[in-house]
Amino acid sequence: MYGRRASQLLKEIDSSEAGQLVPFNSDVFDQVIRECNEHNSQFQSLIRKMVEQNLDIETTRNEDHYGAAIHHLSLLRNKRCLMAYMYNRAEVIQSFRWKIGPVLPHDIQEKLHFSEKEYFKNHSAAIKSYISEMDIDLTVDMVPPKDPYIQVRVLEDIGEVSLGDHSVSLTKNSLHFLRRTDAEQFISQGLMEEFLE
Repeated sequence: MYGRRASQLLKEIDSSEAGQLVPFNSDVFDQVIRECNEHNSQFQSLIRKMVEQNLDIETTRNEDHYGAAIHHLSLLRNKRCLMAYMYNRAEVIQSFRWKIGPVLPHDIQEKLHFSEKEYFKNHSAAIKSYISEMDIDLTVDMVPPKDPYIQVRVLEDIGEVSLGDHSVSLTKNSLHFLRRTDAEQFISQGLMEEFLE
């Protein structure tokens, strides 16, 4: 039945947790693209047949007209489903830039199609360019913190990191007193946590 594969992509999105990504379904996506190509070739063939028979495409109502209409509507439906699938994934990927930062964890990268990885990279570059051009950091909280410094515990070895005017060695389970803006990117990536006594 026409459109079943495309609706399967939308069911995947609907069944996934909000704000989370399931791995990109390349197999079904490619099957829908092939189905679209088949609909297009069938549609073109039926229209060409009507033109060769000198029938008016606008007014003729025969089996070729209705067949062409079915293929055209199926093509449009598949296209809308593919666009909805990609749009939903793009929104989640954009939100990752604000929640996680410019570097995605490996487990999220594995779920992305190569074009989505490129999209994330370009989106991050656009935000970075805007931030530097406007000279304002949009990635920090809009509500000012009570204290600009926080105590953090490192969850995984990060290594030697340059923070502003000094560098610090961030080893697993070590405690540090850092500027909130310096620590936030590591906290969002799950590499450290705020340490509350």
